[in-house]
Amino acid sequence: MTEKLFSPIDLGDLTLPNRVFMSPLTRNRASDGDNLPHELHQHYYAQRAGAGLIITEATQISAEGKGYAWTPGIHSDAQVAAWKKVTDAVHRKGGYIAMQLWHVGRISHTSLQPDGQAPVAPSAIAAKAKTYDGDGFVDTSTPRALETDEMPRLIQDYRKAAENAKKAGFDAVEIHAANGYLIDQFLRDSSNKRTDQYGGSVDNRTRLLKEVIETVTSIWEPKRVGVRFGPFSNANDVSDSDPMALFSKAYSIAEEAGLGFLDIIEGQTGGPRDASDDKLAELRKHFTGVYVANNGFDRDLAIKRVESGEADAIAFGRPFIGNPDLPTRLEKDAPVNESNQETWYGGGAEGYTDYPTLQEEKASA
Repeated sequence: MTEKLFSPIDLGDLTLPNRVFMSPLTRNRASDGDNLPHELHQHYYAQRAGAGLIITEATQISAEGKGYAWTPGIHSDAQVAAWKKVTDAVHRKGGYIAMQLWHVGRISHTSLQPDGQAPVAPSAIAAKAKTYDGDGFVDTSTPRALETDEMPRLIQDYRKAAENAKKAGFDAVEIHAANGYLIDQFLRDSSNKRTDQYGGSVDNRTRLLKEVIETVTSIWEPKRVGVRFGPFSNANDVSDSDPMALFSKAYSIAEEAGLGFLDIIEGQTGGPRDASDDKLAELRKHFTGVYVANNGFDRDLAIKRVESGEADAIAFGRPFIGNPDLPTRLEKDAPVNESNQETWYGGGAEGYTDYPTLQEEKASA
């Protein structure tokens, strides 16, 4: 009998081949200066086309949204054309690919910003966090607070990115609202001290999220849109005094918009699965779409969670780095390669496109 994890799942009018999704993985291999994906990216993503759904590395919606060296964008015509080659390569292999739309907010450095300007954030509070500037890890710069009259421009940046993702041939988009980046900074009362309509109450702190969802779903069929949340993650120096109230509202906004999926970091980003199962289940009651569970899953836990209905799909991150054919390996209960952590960020083909599939391993044995 085939476990449910390896069975198809519908996402709106798409029928995805399995429930093993590829989580967004920042790999810092875009071209410097113009932030373009290139031939290596085409190969890398096409190799992983067996995923039920590939969600790309976080991709900045604007030059202002950039926070790390060598990360790709989706705000120029050249970037659209370069990503189109990636989606074409994935589609030729029969795969499905979603773009993750990203604005880092305060998790940036002046050297990465247009004209060396300060990064933007809900409030002028520096994060106790570091970023990669191309030479090494540096403290993030103190941001300036976005003015209220700048918010329509910010929303327009998301709209343009959503339009560009569609032009580039993506099958879906995921709004990044986790890991202490811009939307998450607005959500959390540790980083949002505003006194206008975007600060204070839960309704106000979720306003930007709601407006971004509204503008993205004006371009995309809502069932082709997802959001990434990390309700209990403190990544990049964010926290909230009442995460249950906050994320109950956030999930409800996604539900009311009719979104196709939520991508939920169950615990600390890239760290322990320390979120309470009861609290995760309580939050899930507010969303009836596809629930994608994420964070530290192995084969047994993934199968168990999908069989029980606690999740509809599982997003795997690091295991996809060293195993381009991860769904096949999991289904066959075959050995899973460890990836070389030294090649996760930056560099070229080594540790990126040179991991063998199961078939290739057998052929060379």
